[in-house]
Amino acid sequence: MTLKKISGGVCAPAGFTAAGMHCGVRKNREKKDIAMIYSEAECSAAAVYTQNKVYGAPITVTRENISDGKARAVICNSGNANTSNADGVEKARKMCDLTAEALGIKSSDVIVASTGVIGQSLDIEPIAYGISQLPGQLSKTGGTDAANAIMTTDTKVKEIAYEFTVGGKTAKIGAIAKGSGMIHPNMATMLSFITTDAAISPEMLGKALKEVVDRTYNMISVDGDTSTNDMVAVMASGLCGNETISAEGADYEAFKAALGAVGDYMAPMIASDGEGATRLIICNTYGAADEKTAKTIARGVIASSLVKAMFFGADANWGRLLCAMGYCGAEFDISKVSISMSSAAGSIKGVENGFCIPFSEEEAKKILLEKEITVDIYMNQGEASATAWGCDLSYEYVKINGDYRS
Repeated sequence: MTLKKISGGVCAPAGFTAAGMHCGVRKNREKKDIAMIYSEAECSAAAVYTQNKVYGAPITVTRENISDGKARAVICNSGNANTSNADGVEKARKMCDLTAEALGIKSSDVIVASTGVIGQSLDIEPIAYGISQLPGQLSKTGGTDAANAIMTTDTKVKEIAYEFTVGGKTAKIGAIAKGSGMIHPNMATMLSFITTDAAISPEMLGKALKEVVDRTYNMISVDGDTSTNDMVAVMASGLCGNETISAEGADYEAFKAALGAVGDYMAPMIASDGEGATRLIICNTYGAADEKTAKTIARGVIASSLVKAMFFGADANWGRLLCAMGYCGAEFDISKVSISMSSAAGSIKGVENGFCIPFSEEEAKKILLEKEITVDIYMNQGEASATAWGCDLSYEYVKINGDYRS
């Protein structure tokens, strides 16, 4: 399949427009805090949610709304998570009602999301004002404003779009995401909204989304904290004109590959923008006995606080990698394991047959001072592989989270 990177983000696919603005949820008027994405056509819809047992009111409402597999709009605020509030569900539904009224659609066709501080009551007045203004600002160039509006402690706007072929038709897929802190595997990583003009049934859309999320978005860890609010949601307008994908086959695989490309782009983007991060850490596991083992080891390594601190200090402490593997819960034979690390400055091996081996500290230091570092773990026990993305743990992370509410 030919995949071409294009501009436009969530607005690249046919039928979608977006907007973002400051409405007053956040005190800083320089920061946008409410986003809207709209489809002119009814869409197939699917989402994957946080596995935290304490989850935000918007997740309750979005689950209800897209239980029929249909949606036409996304409304999302930053600055307040609308979680652990007695009136949270009522206000999340109110956000949907206001969006429906402003766009002339059904309230049940709205995906609602919130991100920010947990446990503080959400003031609906600024939200209502923002929703009243956003329809007039919707445009094909509004994706970047929407991407800005869902950011919390993010330092980088995260958006992407691709063009691909499915069923003989040219289709497009686009996405925005936010994610910097409270990011850990098992779909508690971020907010990400994906749009496409491919025609696909809700059932197959949900299947593709879960498969892609398990391999990409769920393979990120910044700090080991599982958020209460986060979701990945996708809407498919069908306006590219392909025959609706309703079963597995070549068209389904083509669509899943495009969706997978979005995940492959967003996962390292989010990991590299971890709160206080100075380095992106990529961990590849090769030759594991099965996929579960490969994933568990890769995630275990990038989730270790000691490993993260090691990379912050550019200290090639191979024992920390082995230690993280040993307690991650995977079954394996350590005597067959080799590990190397690489970056733009070169590559170095420090573990062979399960034992640490002599290496050049000077060379290792140069490699670990780069902004992107790859850990390659060779299990030599099977054919399965996996990739996980993480970041280092810096002093700045503690500073950011020590006064997060201020």
